[in-house]
Amino acid sequence: MKRLSFFSRFNNWFVFSLFSAMIIAVILATTILINYLRKEEIKRINLFATAIKYQQEIKSPSPEVLDLVLQIGQSNNSMPVIVTDKNNTPTFQANIPEEIEKSPEKMQKLIQRMKKIYPPIEIQFPDDNNQFVYYDNSALLNNLRYYPFALGLFIFAYLLFSFWFFRTIKKTDEGFLWAGLAKETAHQIGTPLSSMIGWIEVLRGENPDSEGVKEFEKDIYRLKTISERFSKIGSVPTLNDLNINETLQQNFDYLKNRISTKINFNLKLPNHEILIPHSKILMSWVIENLVKNAVDAMRGEGNLEISLVEKNNLLTIEIKDSGSGMTTTQIRNAFNPGFSTKKRGWGLGLSLAKRVIKEYHKGDIKIVNSEVGNGTTFRISMKNS
Repeated sequence: MKRLSFFSRFNNWFVFSLFSAMIIAVILATTILINYLRKEEIKRINLFATAIKYQQEIKSPSPEVLDLVLQIGQSNNSMPVIVTDKNNTPTFQANIPEEIEKSPEKMQKLIQRMKKIYPPIEIQFPDDNNQFVYYDNSALLNNLRYYPFALGLFIFAYLLFSFWFFRTIKKTDEGFLWAGLAKETAHQIGTPLSSMIGWIEVLRGENPDSEGVKEFEKDIYRLKTISERFSKIGSVPTLNDLNINETLQQNFDYLKNRISTKINFNLKLPNHEILIPHSKILMSWVIENLVKNAVDAMRGEGNLEISLVEKNNLLTIEIKDSGSGMTTTQIRNAFNPGFSTKKRGWGLGLSLAKRVIKEYHKGDIKIVNSEVGNGTTFRISMKNS
């Protein structure tokens, strides 16, 4: 079981690492593409600045040159560009919103904002009437800046949803499997049990005071209880029982006579009744599983205590032992189906206990304290409302 748990954790980490690598790779690839597009836009602006300088330096440019310069200027239909003289007065602009063009104040603010994004390109002339080209990214490139993060977030959300979806399907399938197994077990036990009940009636008629018959009756009653437990796991139980004190007391009386006399087994109940809807059969099963685990952890010798406390409409049952305790890894996996610290354990007891408490009684069960060599404390919590 431990080996399976290790490989399961390894596979989970492998899948998580693979998905993380995919997201990082997509973000990096997109970032590289955006940087490439940014460099290409800067090249276009530099070419535009060179064309302006060339046009003004040639006194009588040919029509071909003028047409080439015009084509270079018209090729920029997306990047905002403002050309100013040395006094910062705009002499040319392209791809600037009309409401900004008509407002000198807004134009100056835009120039200052462009200056912070990219240093202006200075066009030097012999007469010192230098010009400056201010520019910004195109709207498309500005929007693409957020694309890698949006894409990464989308992929992460998709993978997270897929993980949740498949995990839910797996849990649902496991639930149907356990329910089906439980109902089939109850059915298989019920057939010979009915026959045994008939035979006990025959034996009781022949010798009503026989000690063997009485013990036989106790064992049959026990088998009947086990059958009922499995049948209720396979369906939603009715929470008809109320007095939880009585349920714990009966469970304690039954278990005390069947565990080692070297275990100091105590039950602490409040003096008043605590009424809460529950299934006595299933609740007894949970307590029995926890007690048996505690006895195994103590190896038949130590202190074991069951206590019941009610405070602010919250009911808590604690099972505390002085056994071997658990490691952090064991605590984390204790309620997982199939996980067991025992060499011959099936790892079903705590998993079924969790199902009974959380799904059927809408409560919670957890390990509140455990230290290697110093015992373990389980806590069951249910709302009394």
